[in-house]
Amino acid sequence: MIRVMVTRALVLIHAGVAALWLGSMAYSLFVVQPKLPAIATDQEDAQRTLAHGNRRPVVAMITVLWVTGIILTISEPSPAAAVKIVLLAAATVLFWWVSWRGWPRRVFALPAELPALRRRFRAAAIAMFALVAAAFAVGYLW
Repeated sequence: MIRVMVTRALVLIHAGVAALWLGSMAYSLFVVQPKLPAIATDQEDAQRTLAHGNRRPVVAMITVLWVTGIILTISEPSPAAAVKIVLLAAATVLFWWVSWRGWPRRVFALPAELPALRRRFRAAAIAMFALVAAAFAVGYLW
């Protein structure tokens, strides 16, 4: 009985954190970012303001997803686990690139370099959103 309760709690935490990450990415990509050109004269400054302080909470969410996912996989292996591991690993790598490689390049970029970097960031964000959404769907449907 206790094992079932712990498993259910872990599933709830795992799914809740995944939904939080997915929802926050969706809101940023499809609501906030399209409105930035209309409300901010300096888009880069607005992006820096929005991004400031977000790395730690996202790293915490990713960590919770990995820890709960590993525990759940060990306790109840499933074919979906391997798929979710690959998807979460890819999303984690993309987040690492955006946070520790791409962002410093963008902060110190010359004005002429910014349009290409913005496109690259948008592509990375959409890819990360798709990976997290796919992992969420696999966990729910499988």
